[in-house]
Amino acid sequence: MADPRTNEWFLITSPMPGVTIMGTYLYFVLSWGPRYMQHRKPYDLSNTLIVYNFLQVVVSVFLFYEGLDAAWLTKYSWQCEPVARGVYLYFLAKLSELLDTVFFVLRKKQRQITFLHMYHHTVMPMISWGCTKYYPGGHGTFIGVINSFVHIIMYFYYMMAAMGPQFQKYLWWKKYITTLQMGQFCLAFLHSFQLLFHDCEYPRWSLFLILPNAIFFYYLFSDFYNKAYSSLSSMHDKSTTKTIQDSDSKKQS
Repeated sequence: MADPRTNEWFLITSPMPGVTIMGTYLYFVLSWGPRYMQHRKPYDLSNTLIVYNFLQVVVSVFLFYEGLDAAWLTKYSWQCEPVARGVYLYFLAKLSELLDTVFFVLRKKQRQITFLHMYHHTVMPMISWGCTKYYPGGHGTFIGVINSFVHIIMYFYYMMAAMGPQFQKYLWWKKYITTLQMGQFCLAFLHSFQLLFHDCEYPRWSLFLILPNAIFFYYLFSDFYNKAYSSLSSMHDKSTTKTIQDSDSKKQS
């Protein structure tokens, strides 16, 4: 059932290389890495993170451009389409993004290794491998194009954050990245939902994987948004109220 165009490509022929990479990743992140860093100071990876995030921006820009130029802004139908390029590179990009978590471990940022983070970084390489091997193009590439656009913005933000505290004042838009992430899963759900009504030469059974994951990802990102930003807004409101009350008390006294 594998697509003959991609079946012999590096890491695609057999699932074992990918399984080995994912197993090593999980072992490092969940076991060996934290134990290794337990009695060590966090690594200063500022320059490494700047270069890494810059390269992720470049890759994401290329994938976004490739998706639009080869497909979605030229000959593709937004409803149905059979073939596209760039799916293999997208899979490799998902593997490279595992370094996000590795850097968290080496910098002793364990608090940032949440269930959302681990689920996202574990599931996306596996789904991308399956798409590359069996359906490297067509209807399913839509989410990859949108996701690449989101990653351009996200990794650009990370790159600026790694460049030092002098750039913090320019990073007020962080919460809007999460909004974009939630939006991409809404679009992915709606676009994939079409398979119920149209024969797009793309397997309808994929809906059993795509739709629940789109809903679950939306829920996880929404929950993160509410906890991270609604609580901050609430704290700000309480702080403002307390300042006003203190000011009023001083006036009365």
